[in-house]
Amino acid sequence: MNNLYYGDNLDILHRYIKGETVDLVYLDPPFNSNQSYNVLFAEKDGARAAAQIQAFNDTWRWDQAAAALYEETVEAGGKVSDCMRAFHTFLGASDMLAYLTMMAPRLVELRRVLKPTGSLYLHCDPTASHYLKMLLDAVFGPGNFRNEVTWERFTFHADAQRWGRLHDILLYYARDDREAAFNTQRRPYGANYIKSHFRADDDGRLYSLDNPVGQGQGPARMFAGVMLEPPSGTHWRYSQERIDQMIAGERIIMTKSGRPRMKRYLEEMPGQAIGDVWSDIPPINSQAAERLGYPTQKPVALLERIVRASSNEGDLVLDPFCGCGTTIAAAQSLGRRWIGIDITHLAIGLIRSRLRDTFGDAQFTVIGEPTSLPDAAALANSEPYQFQWWALGLVGARPVEQKKGADRGIDGRLFFHDEERSKSKQIIISVKAGGTGAAHVRDLRGVIDREKAEIGVLISMQPPTEPMRREAADAGFYAAPFTNEKYPRLQLLTIADLLSGKGIDYPRHAANVTHRRAPRAQEQATTAALPLEGV
Repeated sequence: MNNLYYGDNLDILHRYIKGETVDLVYLDPPFNSNQSYNVLFAEKDGARAAAQIQAFNDTWRWDQAAAALYEETVEAGGKVSDCMRAFHTFLGASDMLAYLTMMAPRLVELRRVLKPTGSLYLHCDPTASHYLKMLLDAVFGPGNFRNEVTWERFTFHADAQRWGRLHDILLYYARDDREAAFNTQRRPYGANYIKSHFRADDDGRLYSLDNPVGQGQGPARMFAGVMLEPPSGTHWRYSQERIDQMIAGERIIMTKSGRPRMKRYLEEMPGQAIGDVWSDIPPINSQAAERLGYPTQKPVALLERIVRASSNEGDLVLDPFCGCGTTIAAAQSLGRRWIGIDITHLAIGLIRSRLRDTFGDAQFTVIGEPTSLPDAAALANSEPYQFQWWALGLVGARPVEQKKGADRGIDGRLFFHDEERSKSKQIIISVKAGGTGAAHVRDLRGVIDREKAEIGVLISMQPPTEPMRREAADAGFYAAPFTNEKYPRLQLLTIADLLSGKGIDYPRHAANVTHRRAPRAQEQATTAALPLEGV
């Protein structure tokens, strides 16, 4: 089961996800930071594109909808109700309370879908982490809190009024602390650590000396003819037979003080256990190969660590705010099943491209997108921008800025290369949900000329009329270099065409370079194998 859901995650969780079926939840909800995030696309030369798309607005306002949800949560009773009423007393009817009101029922649902062995990681910044921890204590119980992980992101903006902020918080909870799965994660020892803790034997092999005891009182053992009691509160970790074998193999030596030490060779050691401060995973920078242009994108190494630690191969991983799909990519690469949920068709289209570019043959189902003309018409009527994003996603195009009067007749662009060392060539796309006529085709032809585009495409709900077809035919053809194959310069496609699998007609050998491409899974595996220290 690999499912990608379009819709409000609270509704999706209610309707589609059964209780106690998920092994790991990771969520990176929009912070209450009063920001409008825009997806910034980079051109192939690295320059920032003029077109921007508002992906979401994370400014939560206390309004009638927030007040209604608050009342519903409080009336449900229990610890979450107590916590929310305490927040209301302390915060008042504030925007922060609106944010916590949005989170509360979602966290309750996420706990419901977790297996008894499951875990949840909530990614946040210090702006709201203390409130979210109290809310998670109410949902999961304080005894099921496992860690507050600090992720040092390295980069920060200098601030004259306070210390620079350079970390995020990961709040890690178990559904049941007694049963939750966890796999200790390790990293290679750093050069300084090796220098200070290891020495070389006569053959040049590096080793360290370890105290062979564990916690808990145990009996005495014989070491080199001397019966030794373990230090108070500890026990010898090995049986007498194993100790004798290790002494014979020179793996246990006696110090000048008469205490045993175990010789451990560097190549046999699993690496340094990773604690709750992660300073070895850098954020996505402007030059990173995995950067897709999504503003809140997290590095795949961060998600791979979480997935490895708190799930096993074949387990089910859920991300209810999946954005550009980093959790999904990590789960896919590590052999986990996954569920992703997002409320924008922009994100769904980006994840489709990412899975195709990274894994090629990844199998998954998209649920909640229009699959018929009535569904498409309903989306067009209720959410016009979502309809545009969905239609553009069907042809692999990217949207342009959605500000009133700013599109200049362009809803989307698709870029391609059909000859070596040439500039990207572009296809201009206009999406029409309502009635269309020959004037729309003439307008698009004018945009093609103005933008010096190779091809223009009009996507419409209604079938094109005969005058529209004549206008499109008069636009002529684009001739591909070398092959001289010709492609209609102005193409008319309906939503019915796209749902039946038809697409834009442009050079078959051309490379679609519309979106920044995620690296192939093999490339990521090579990168992940490098030592982590100092990365």
